[in-house]
Amino acid sequence: MRYEAISVDRHLRVHITLDETLVRELDRRVGARRRSAFISSAVERALEDERRWELVWAAAGQVADEGHAWDEDPAAWVVAERGRDASRVG
Repeated sequence: MRYEAISVDRHLRVHITLDETLVRELDRRVGARRRSAFISSAVERALEDERRWELVWAAAGQVADEGHAWDEDPAAWVVAERGRDASRVG
């Protein structure tokens, strides 16, 4: 019999401090019983943004400044590239 590891999301409690005005607005918008879900979602989005920016900065400078098919006429190159894909509209 073969067993595979099952990934189980564990929920951990954390203690955070928020300004009273912020908590009042949070409660007004989502309700006191939905704070954790809202904050969790907001943190997930913020972390995903951070991951994307890491990728952007890691890629910066990776493309050479010259020697590309689009160097002479970028607009013409874009039109030609779009024409290669029959599924594109326009």
